[in-house]
Amino acid sequence: MQQAKSPDNPEILNDYLIFLSIVKGRSPRTVAEYNLDLRLFLKYIKFMKTEHNQPAVEDMDIRDVDITLLRQVTLQDIYQFEYYLQDDRQNRDRARSRKTSAVKGFFSYLTYNMTLLEKNPAEHLELPGVKHSLPKFLSLEESLRMLSSVESDHPQRDYCILVLFLNCGIRLSELVGINVQDVDMYERRLRILGKGNKERMIYLNDACLSAITEYLQTRKNPPTEPNALFLSRNNRRISRRRVQQIVESVLKNADLGGKGLSTHKLRHTAATLMYQHGNVDTLTLKEILGHKSIVTTEIYTHLSDEQRQDAIEHNPLANVKNPYKGKPPKE
Repeated sequence: MQQAKSPDNPEILNDYLIFLSIVKGRSPRTVAEYNLDLRLFLKYIKFMKTEHNQPAVEDMDIRDVDITLLRQVTLQDIYQFEYYLQDDRQNRDRARSRKTSAVKGFFSYLTYNMTLLEKNPAEHLELPGVKHSLPKFLSLEESLRMLSSVESDHPQRDYCILVLFLNCGIRLSELVGINVQDVDMYERRLRILGKGNKERMIYLNDACLSAITEYLQTRKNPPTEPNALFLSRNNRRISRRRVQQIVESVLKNADLGGKGLSTHKLRHTAATLMYQHGNVDTLTLKEILGHKSIVTTEIYTHLSDEQRQDAIEHNPLANVKNPYKGKPPKE
């Protein structure tokens, strides 16, 4: 709870961050992102609504912002903030959409949870459109090549990390958070703590069980952090950045470093391979990946549609010329 509060914030913002953390169960990382987004918004509002000597929005001190100032905010002010994000700060669509969503949630909290506002100025706020592109992923052949390209001082650990990424489709934060007791070798299951502290169980296939077993035999005993499954060379829970470095190194070894791939792209790879080769439906895939909405999962069905289109486009008869063009039918 202390992490959600900041002495540089107004009390009304700190209260909201605590609400997000305790009541809504948002992760510390999500709360930190909301904090940055809303601090910028409050700086912008104070800059626009008050007299001051500061030359830029970023220089504003917002510790004295209170409900009196926020009652002056209109829907037009929020759209002006969006314009500021696009024009002055050159935020991309996704970043603007996230910041606008944070503002919308903040005013909803002030209006409906705390009843500090009679009218919610963001009630009819429309979020900026975000262009959705199909995710990058590895092919089956590239995935196999990656798994055979581990060259490190901890090959069993690094191989196990890659196997779980490519078979289970877990997130980076989920992987580093796995504890030894989360692995049930007898039931062939892995307990995952996902976004919003939501738990889900993932089935472990033979490749996962074998990789985990062989890795556990190489761990130093006793580890400094005995609960953590994946350990660093210092015998502590492995960090996100170290896992990213491992993936980057293996991709380079496999001559896949130029594909713009990352740990999250391995999650896309797992989902794509399961959908295309595993004969799974989108609802099952949604549960495996821990998606909140089926809409997020459906991107993999779109990916399959594009591949079917590509297959037809590359049919050897795709460019055949019509020999009867311009020839009228016989009467």
